[in-house]
Amino acid sequence: MQQLEEQIKVLRKKIEDAKNKRYKAEVRLESLEKQEKQILRQLEELGVEPSKLEEEIERLEKEIRKEIEEVNAMIPQELL
Repeated sequence: MQQLEEQIKVLRKKIEDAKNKRYKAEVRLESLEKQEKQILRQLEELGVEPSKLEEEIERLEKEIRKEIEEVNAMIPQELL
């Protein structure tokens, strides 16, 4: 009988641990959903569609590389 009580105690502990993990996961999910909404709002304010985000990043990286090249070209070679 004592062995059965011990098994029940262990199962109750496992159930309680699982409930705690579920609660933490739900809180984390809620936080991530809020972050997603905030990011989507920011993208909208910037005029970038989420589906075209990769394209926009590539465009901006290309623009930055070009401007770096232009700045480097303006620096006199004897200063390098």
